[in-house]
Amino acid sequence: MKPKYISVLVIILSFLSCSKDDSSDNDTLYFPPLNSNNWETKSIEDLGWNASAEQPLYDFLEANATDAFIILHNGKIIVEKYFGNFGSSSIHSWNSAAKTLTAFTVGIAQEEGFLSIDNPSSNYMGIGWSSLSPEQESKITVRNHLTMTTGLDYTVPQNFCTDPECFLYKNEPNTYWYYHQGAYTVLDNIITGAVGQDFKTYFNAKIRDKIGMTGSWVKTGDLNLYFSNAKSMARFGLLSLNEGVWDDTTILADRDYFNDMTTTSQDLNKSYGYLYWLNGKSNYKIPGSETLFTGKLIPNAPDDLIAGLGAFDQKLYIIPSKKMVIMRMGDSGDEDELGPTEFDNNLWEKINDLIN
Repeated sequence: MKPKYISVLVIILSFLSCSKDDSSDNDTLYFPPLNSNNWETKSIEDLGWNASAEQPLYDFLEANATDAFIILHNGKIIVEKYFGNFGSSSIHSWNSAAKTLTAFTVGIAQEEGFLSIDNPSSNYMGIGWSSLSPEQESKITVRNHLTMTTGLDYTVPQNFCTDPECFLYKNEPNTYWYYHQGAYTVLDNIITGAVGQDFKTYFNAKIRDKIGMTGSWVKTGDLNLYFSNAKSMARFGLLSLNEGVWDDTTILADRDYFNDMTTTSQDLNKSYGYLYWLNGKSNYKIPGSETLFTGKLIPNAPDDLIAGLGAFDQKLYIIPSKKMVIMRMGDSGDEDELGPTEFDNNLWEKINDLIN
């Protein structure tokens, strides 16, 4: 081959190599360093988003009692906005968005051989955790607590209560879906009994500290609530986006469990996995209601969205198709509901104006 042709070939191959590397860099998921406030950013303009929709989004968030709002794309911060006196170090409760933390922790405990979600929950809490007979208790599995299908009586005066007298028989397990707070909360006791150490300690060691989150579980009445800053919620969203792997560290290796956790877990409410809410399904139920609604949970959001949704509109959205994580903390933007609200759909209208 003549020298001039060799030179041209070298230039072409070099260009193709650089182009491939640039594409690879663009596709690589970024993870912020542990124990650091440093976090790489990109601008709205860098992504070719609609910059004219940025301020209307902020106006909407502020008008709807938002404290913190973050958008990640490929792990990098695109939007980070705080309102009023709330700042990057301010602490807020996740409310029921933290159920996703518990679901992850159960998966790790199962992976490590401490429990099986198909075993009766009484195996780990002991017989007598409810007012049911031992035979009735033995039919309720850990999976039922994860999927809100325990059959426990949701008409009791306070379904947040975790005392045995508050857990009464109503339906056979797996025959009815209802958002029963107490039945969820005792998953803490299940994990504690299974792993032989306090749930909080186990969670901190297995998830929080490994991905650089801050925050803590705080017992508030019967509830065990998680409090953290906004970026800690975003970090967990990034872990969920990457299906249980943080950079080079695998937090949850059981891919079957992760897939089951983030897909329809039963036919009674197709928009619910293991404590994760799911979009794009044919029907859904919401907390506090017996009604089965037809259609998607959040019509304006991408169909593959999975989410942690908490009272007073705490939102953690994970959208794999767009490589995005979005979180929102604050007070109620619309209704004082426990999980999904109309605010989700209204917020996604504004988000779509920005990213499309």
